[in-house]
Parts: sequence; C-alpha cells; structure tokens
Amino acid sequence: MRIGELSRRSGVPVPTIKFYVREGLLPAGQLTSPNQASYDSGHERRLKLIRALLDVGGLSLAAIGDVLHAIDDPAQPVHNVLGVAAKRITALEGSEPGPELENAREEVAELLDRRGWRAEAHSPAGESLAGVLVALRRAGHGGFVELLDDYAAAAEPVARADLDYVGRRVAREDLVESVVVGTVLGEAMFSALRRLAHVDASARAYGDGGPGEPRGAG
Repeated sequence: MRIGELSRRSGVPVPTIKFYVREGLLPAGQLTSPNQASYDSGHERRLKLIRALLDVGGLSLAAIGDVLHAIDDPAQPVHNVLGVAAKRITALEGSEPGPELENAREEVAELLDRRGWRAEAHSPAGESLAGVLVALRRAGHGGFVELLDDYAAAAEPVARADLDYVGRRVAREDLVESVVVGTVLGEAMFSALRRLAHVDASARAYGDGGPGEPRGAG
C-alpha cells in the first residue's frame, strides 16, 4: 500500500508517519520509484503500537524508541522485552534522599523477600513503592503501612490475571501493547473497583446496609 492508504488505515497523518520514519521508530517503506514507497501490514501494526505507547502509555518518543529496539532484538527474551516496556511506564514518587527513604527501601526489600517475589527492590516499581511509604509517614498515616502485606496479597491474583491476558498474545508487539494497556488502564480499573468496594464496605459497616453510597460518601 502507499503512504496515503497506510495513513487512512492507521489513523496516523502522513506527515507524522514520515516523522516516525525519520526518527527510526518506523521502518522505511520499500521504494517502488524515486518518489514512491510501498508499505505493508507490518508498518500498520507498528504504527498502532506507537500510538498505543503514546496515547495509552504516555511514553516519550525516546522511551518508545527503547521499547521498539527491545522488540526488534530477537536475542531479547520476551521477559526482558516486557520489563523494558513496564519500566518506561512506571511513575516514580519523588522523595528526597535520606534516612526515611533508605528505611522505606529496606521495607520494600523485606516485603519482596517475605513474599518470595522475584523482583528487585531498586527497580522503578520498588522505588515508587518506597516513595509511597515515605509519603504516608510524612502525612501522619504511617499506620497504613501495616496493610502492605494485605495489599501485596491482593496484588498477586491481579498480576496473574494481567499475565494471563498477556499470555494470550503471540506476537511480541501484542505482548508489549498488552503490558502498556494492562499497566495504565488496568490500574485505573483496579482503582475504580477499589472505590466501589470501599462504598460497599462502608455501607455495610456504617450505613443501613442498602445499595448505593452511604450518607456523606463522595
């Protein structure tokens, strides 16, 4: 197909497609004449992945380049490819270095060891968790940290469900896109479900037990 058709099928404007080619995010088409190039379904698939990484994952073009490089490297195990994608979309909680942060990092390491999780405490997700623990204590809610294992236990079946969804994908592009969607939209879905569960638990504990939100719930 020509670039105009590729644009129509992918929903990406022609100038943007040319920009992606210049930036090395999209392979160049096969030249059919000095001023014409032909594109195939692989280009369309790559464009859709780039858009997912941009629009859903919120990645920068530089981060997308890292992810695509990992996808295109046949020597990279799928686990590593997924790790590169997840690492680029993990938001860090900004915490200043100091004893509080170091203690929180130790707590994260102990949690991972306690639960036997094969993850690194110094990974972006581990650092993000440490930042959350520091923020909780600074806000005067250090007792909330006592729920860490309860939250971890709840996260395990959710993670398995995420990976079950990812495991249905065969192509490496599908795998990465599943991680992006699962991480960003999956977290939003889990957050919404948690709020609904809060309403139910609050109504049962403090309300009249009827459906809907208890009085004063926002």
